[in-house]
Amino acid sequence: MNTKNIVLGLIALLLIAGGVYFITQQSQDAVVVVQETEEAAEAPAETNEGEDSNEDTAPEMTGDERGEETVLGTSVNGDEIVAYHFGSGETEILLIGGTHGSDAPSTAALAEEFVAYFAADDSAIADNLMVTIIPNLNPDGAEKSGAAGRFNENNVDLNRNFDCEWSETAVWRQQEVSGGSKPFSEPEAAALRDYVDTYSPNAAVVWFASEGKVYPSACATTPSNASVQLAAAYASAAGYPAEAEFDAYAITGDMVNWMAKEGVPAISVLLTDRTNTEWTKNEAGVMAVLAQYAN
Repeated sequence: MNTKNIVLGLIALLLIAGGVYFITQQSQDAVVVVQETEEAAEAPAETNEGEDSNEDTAPEMTGDERGEETVLGTSVNGDEIVAYHFGSGETEILLIGGTHGSDAPSTAALAEEFVAYFAADDSAIADNLMVTIIPNLNPDGAEKSGAAGRFNENNVDLNRNFDCEWSETAVWRQQEVSGGSKPFSEPEAAALRDYVDTYSPNAAVVWFASEGKVYPSACATTPSNASVQLAAAYASAAGYPAEAEFDAYAITGDMVNWMAKEGVPAISVLLTDRTNTEWTKNEAGVMAVLAQYAN
């Protein structure tokens, strides 16, 4: 073998050895990549703190999950507006007092009497019912004195701040009052709106003062049969006259009329005076409503 052939043979051997090394190295690299990919798939996904996730989102509460109390929201001054729940049925009856603060303290006092009454014995509440009581929708007004307490801290009449024939300039008797800058501009009215929108109560009784009458609700139409029947049941049991429509003066932005617009039968119960709760009469009225909606 001459020198030229020896050199060519050595070159060939080097090329073969280099190819084997290249193939072996590529195979090892591929194994490493596969191993890293498998480890990444098995490792839990990293999350950044503060990112939204389904686990961080509170589930919407159902009736049974509300417990004994619900904070609807806060007043202009930051006082809590609290609802108390009795019974755990799917048919909810809503009782509301204190809309006009210290101008009609009998309404909040009556609602508080019902809270104490059902807390002591809720046997009158049928299994299919839940009774929700909001004793004081206007806590800021309750802290004022006299007629000034009719209004919240923004000097708005809350019973003129709901979305039914709303007007920025409203009337109470012969006095001009504020209905707010727009429907639900006031946090107290907005809190009640949000509760009604969320839970869709089946009926509502709202106490005002003072006339000693019961009125069904309607928004720019005639009252529904359900509202008329609700008013008749309450009035008959309580011994109050039931009237078809309040026409002493124009009412705009009214709470119970807004509820009627939302499909909730609601009545206004005007107590006879601003200080007396007339417990016996109103206990009979509420019990008649509960009997009407019980299975």
